[in-house]
Amino acid sequence: MIKRKQTKLLAALPLAALVFSACGSSSSKTSATTTGAAATTGAAATTAGTTAATTPGTTAATTAGTTKGTTAGTTSAGGLVVTAGELKTACPATIAIQTDWNPEGEHGFLYNLFGPSPSVNADKKIVTGELVAHGGVDTGVKIEVRSGGPAIGFQTVTSQLYSDPALTLGFVYTDEAIQLSDKFPTVAIENGFIKNPQMIMWDPATYPNVKTIADLGKANVKVHYFSGAAYMDYFTSAGILPKADVAGDYDGTPANFVAQQGKEAQQGFGSAEPYIYQNEIAQWKKPISYAYINDAGWNNYAESIATKPENITKLAACFKLLVPIIQQSSVDYLADPKAANALVLDLVAKYNNGWVYSQGVADYAVATIKKDGLVANSPDGTLGSFDSSRVDALIKLATPIYAALGSAPKAGLKSSDIVTNQFIDKTIHM
Repeated sequence: MIKRKQTKLLAALPLAALVFSACGSSSSKTSATTTGAAATTGAAATTAGTTAATTPGTTAATTAGTTKGTTAGTTSAGGLVVTAGELKTACPATIAIQTDWNPEGEHGFLYNLFGPSPSVNADKKIVTGELVAHGGVDTGVKIEVRSGGPAIGFQTVTSQLYSDPALTLGFVYTDEAIQLSDKFPTVAIENGFIKNPQMIMWDPATYPNVKTIADLGKANVKVHYFSGAAYMDYFTSAGILPKADVAGDYDGTPANFVAQQGKEAQQGFGSAEPYIYQNEIAQWKKPISYAYINDAGWNNYAESIATKPENITKLAACFKLLVPIIQQSSVDYLADPKAANALVLDLVAKYNNGWVYSQGVADYAVATIKKDGLVANSPDGTLGSFDSSRVDALIKLATPIYAALGSAPKAGLKSSDIVTNQFIDKTIHM
């Protein structure tokens, strides 16, 4: 699920030709089972504020993905205590959340919030159901999760938050929030990933001495990435990678990596590509090595739950109850991902848009998220909170880069403009 940052505000992203898969330009997740070529340009979002359960074309999801039931009462079994119906008076009847890509394990903490038998709108790539908290408690409202990427014409989640008033929340990476802060500000209320899964990968057999992204630069290894990614401008300006050795021509497929027999490197997701290349790319079937962009200095929070600034006041009572439920869902998902991952796989099959996602990748994603600390406690010991000094450091780093790209952030931008911990439950942790 590679995030490709834009060089123009809210412009739709181009989708490069697909060779082995129909993964889209917002992702480098690949599949050896899909072939052919396609070229697509960003189009207007097709999702609307309609609840999937009442939209023509809606079907019921199999209960295999949501085996937990709803409960009347409270629970405190090893986690957050939630009263049945707790969100009903404080929150919208349906809490609509926009993701940035097709269903996948990285989104499991959201799909873990669904009660049994959610409704699926396969045309619009939307799933709707009862929002269930830790222990199977029915919160009294519905949750609607909308797929991003191809489902919204490869537009940013920020653009969806501003174009569709029915959306309450969406995935916004910290660097995207910085870039769009002047005209399209968002405020993140919980960090989905403390560490961005985005990485640079290489063949360890070809480069046995390479351990970091800086090592790739020293070895003058060609690195392919999606054009417009601000982190690459940082790497080249900081001398981590020579500008002559990077190419913004990555199309989200394994074609070049395989053709070069590992002599060149490319971007990817640490929670996906290592498994996919070794197990599902028939033309490769070997291990790969990787290093995260966060570890090279672009210290980005990923898949943060964000909203428009006015909602921080308007929906404060709702968020005070909802955010701890999301925090706890992250803990619960990583402890027992079976039900949520079954729902993910069921949705992938029902959406049937060329996205290929296997049980093996889902299992690997969870294992890697835990092993590599992609979801982990913040320095304050809390899951989901933001470190303001870290955000301010990224603002300082990113501002001149985005200004040079023609999308300067808000003047005087500070961490409190784009993230807040006011709704975080400090007792919830891994």
